[in-house]
Amino acid sequence: MAYAIDFGTSNTVITRWNAANQGAEIIKLSGLCQQLGNNPPIIPTLLYIENACQGKVIAGQVVRDRGLDLSNDSRFFRSFKRGIGAKIQGFLPEIDEKVITFEQVGEWFLSTLINEIKTENINPIDSLVLTVPVDSFESYRYWLSQVCQNWSIEQVRLLDEPTAAALGYGTTAEELLLVVDFGGGTVDLSLVQLNSESQAKNSGFILKWGDKLFGENSGQKTKIARVLGKAGSNLGGSDIDDWLVDYFSTLQNLPKSSLTLRLAERLKIKLSSQPEATEVYFNDETLDSYELSLDQDKFKQILEEQQFFQKLDELMTQVLQQGRRNGIEIKDIDRVLLVGGTVKIPAIQTWVKQYFDESKIKSDRPFEAIALGALQLEQGLKVKDFLYHSYGIRYWNRRQNCHSWHPIIKSGQPYPMDDPLELTLGASVENQPSIELIIGELGAETGGTEVYFDGDRLITRSVGKGETSVQPLNDKEGAKTIAKLEPLGTPGSDRIKLQFWVDEQRFLRLTVEDLLTQNTLANNQIVAQLS
Repeated sequence: MAYAIDFGTSNTVITRWNAANQGAEIIKLSGLCQQLGNNPPIIPTLLYIENACQGKVIAGQVVRDRGLDLSNDSRFFRSFKRGIGAKIQGFLPEIDEKVITFEQVGEWFLSTLINEIKTENINPIDSLVLTVPVDSFESYRYWLSQVCQNWSIEQVRLLDEPTAAALGYGTTAEELLLVVDFGGGTVDLSLVQLNSESQAKNSGFILKWGDKLFGENSGQKTKIARVLGKAGSNLGGSDIDDWLVDYFSTLQNLPKSSLTLRLAERLKIKLSSQPEATEVYFNDETLDSYELSLDQDKFKQILEEQQFFQKLDELMTQVLQQGRRNGIEIKDIDRVLLVGGTVKIPAIQTWVKQYFDESKIKSDRPFEAIALGALQLEQGLKVKDFLYHSYGIRYWNRRQNCHSWHPIIKSGQPYPMDDPLELTLGASVENQPSIELIIGELGAETGGTEVYFDGDRLITRSVGKGETSVQPLNDKEGAKTIAKLEPLGTPGSDRIKLQFWVDEQRFLRLTVEDLLTQNTLANNQIVAQLS
């Protein structure tokens, strides 16, 4: 049985392929899911640790049902997806004499879902598709690959969320789509072309685990989804919740806590369908009481004060510029698909309508589109894509007296690459025994993201505007040494020639030739898997 999981910052959705009716369906797991109104069954991305040493946890809706999300308890975690693979400022919590990382919390959460699926369903999980934001660094994808090793599932693959959303909306014609995916932790904008028979050199498979590419020998007609442009940011519904708490904290001297954060979230959800809303809380034991009221106009003003729409405009400009490099103008976009719970906010829908005619906008599947679309990989879908991040090598910048990064592969590079990139390097000191090279994944030049604690709240914010955030891929002993020099190196001349290229599965490969001895020191060596 094939399954897909859209692991979100605020909510998670699970789907499976129904062989009887040849379609994808959302599954409801007892105790884990909530279902509000006409919304599909979704799992709140919440976790409560009962015993850290034994790995005993509570996940999903049952956390709320027991009121475990309303107290300032260090055992309760929300928005933890944002901390996975990120550098955390401040101390991590210690529970049951064990330091808890967000990677561990995420693993407990996903493993709880997998175990619950196996418990409630007779058919085993033969294959699984996990969706990821386009702005995720390789560390997040690597973490997922490690977590998957503990599951007895034959094949696990990744698909970026916007592409999955385009497929989940059931668009089958040769349409050019703009997907606005706005969840709890990230916003991703992607231009996606379905059924586009493009040049083979732009073809590449989305990352997967298993011994073969699914659909290679399926005999089915291949569908192709080509990603023409994408831009993303660590900006989501969780940030809006924090802004609302900050507003009421200033206005009413409201304490910043898990309880008030939950009240702010409820207020935001109500304002998605009504012009004004009020949230009231009263504790008959402590006699604490809160009343939060807000209308649409003030809500929009709070967003504007946070430069919210300016940040969205910057992302829209990025993705449209990428489209123009592919010969696409804004008028050529056939459909705009809105996904993620945050797109239900009226002010965001109004923002989208400033760019596109309302007749082009579809927003009726905000929660389920990604998880439903991910299962299209089970029907022989291939995805044409390009590298989202740039990659570079680290060098010593003598002018600024610090390390800097020289790009070797630019974002937007299609793969597999036809021609390798070449560099030559020389020794820097007398009798140099080896040459080290640190390769990094370069983030957006608009600045990095800082993750830190404000009381018991996990906060993210953009920092260092105009700087490039970098995550080294091989900065550890053994991995960064690319050439042993025999005889020893001396300064003054080129010593080794490097050739870089990216294969069809996004592996960055390296060949090293010693120019002095004419020996090949490394041949087709895998350095890292790129995103």
